[in-house]
Amino acid sequence: MIEKIRLWWKFEGRYYHTDFIYGVKNLWNWFSIIWKDRDWDYDFTYNLLKFKLEKQAVYIYHHGVHNDAKRDAEKMFLCARLIEIQQEDLYAYEHLEYLDQSHEFVPTDETEQSYTIKTTITRDDLTDYLYKYRRQHKLIDKTDKDDHEIAREIAHNNQERSRKLLFKILEQNIERWWD
Repeated sequence: MIEKIRLWWKFEGRYYHTDFIYGVKNLWNWFSIIWKDRDWDYDFTYNLLKFKLEKQAVYIYHHGVHNDAKRDAEKMFLCARLIEIQQEDLYAYEHLEYLDQSHEFVPTDETEQSYTIKTTITRDDLTDYLYKYRRQHKLIDKTDKDDHEIAREIAHNNQERSRKLLFKILEQNIERWWD
């Protein structure tokens, strides 16, 4: 029994106070993330993962002792940015920046109890958007599609590609990200 206590003190016990302080700091840092966490949406999972990746990236960037510490931190920050892109649907709605639209509610009958929305495009620069993503534009089947449908498909594909890139980087690197 004495030997067990001696070994515990040698490897764990003498660091107990620093582990306790570090744990309290973790509770403080994670409190707002956990408080806002909900179980019904993937966005909250992204919040947890992004927060952890950013904290780990800062630590490894400043304290990393392995050769690729700075590069690993950059990859973690890239993953955090890709998570933001997923949360904000940045690529999914990017094509809308090339359009200006006005919307008007028009009654469907004389009683004016039901309305339909009438959309008028006031500015259409989708050709610039399609040119920006000309490689993706070449890959899309354009049969019976106008520029708006093609732009939506490119936007959807770009959003999906960024999600796949995020998880590919995580898959290839996450087990190496330690100090």
